[in-house]
Amino acid sequence: MSRFARLALLAAPGDAARDAERELRARHEFVPLDQSEAVIALGGDGFLLTLLHRLLEDRRSLPAYGMNLGTIGFLMNNWQADGLLDRLERAKSFSVTPLIATIETSSGQRFTLPAINEVSLLRETRQAAKLEIMVNDRVVIDELICDGVLVATPAGSTAYNLSANGPILPLDSALLALTPISPFRPRRWKGAILPDRYKVRLNILESGKRPVSAVADQREIRDIASVEVALDRNRSLTLLFDPEHALDDRIAMEQFVT
Repeated sequence: MSRFARLALLAAPGDAARDAERELRARHEFVPLDQSEAVIALGGDGFLLTLLHRLLEDRRSLPAYGMNLGTIGFLMNNWQADGLLDRLERAKSFSVTPLIATIETSSGQRFTLPAINEVSLLRETRQAAKLEIMVNDRVVIDELICDGVLVATPAGSTAYNLSANGPILPLDSALLALTPISPFRPRRWKGAILPDRYKVRLNILESGKRPVSAVADQREIRDIASVEVALDRNRSLTLLFDPEHALDDRIAMEQFVT
């Protein structure tokens, strides 16, 4: 009996993904997403993140198997039309726990947003941001002058976090990366690696003069006053990877890319 009897198939709007979708639909039968036991995603990392957020909103722990028909495809398997069912049978499962960001704006609005890769704060104008950083309700940096700062999961540590010179975190490390973006003061602070049970609060100083936006993966909230970030242990996602293309090994090997 097949590991997944009912599969859904979703494709990004690009020509390559749509062509691949037509090829797979000619070979296999698929069901709607709400009737499936697993989902095949054709596209790039951004498309897969959008799908994973949809699953979070629906509170479904549906396994997702992505095939890369986008640009980078770090979270994806290689595209191949042949042997799809065999690949799914052999695929390794990885559980990914998202972050939850509690955001308060300068006008008093509150938002609660999930993030699979990272929560980032970014200055909105030419003036640098001024931030106070708290870890577990203790002030650890009373004034960080910077372009921004981010909190990244292990799954997201090779994305924006790596571009900001943050550390690569092994997938099973139970750690979070707290990484400054173009820090000016304190000049020597390069960020921190924290246990994922810790809570990080970022307070905006001089928010009227130096406005800051918060971005949880792909959703942005502008003119914020504070953000509190923690791991959301009530929800998780499952990603499927070919054994020779497993996510944990790929993340670890990124440390040796030159």
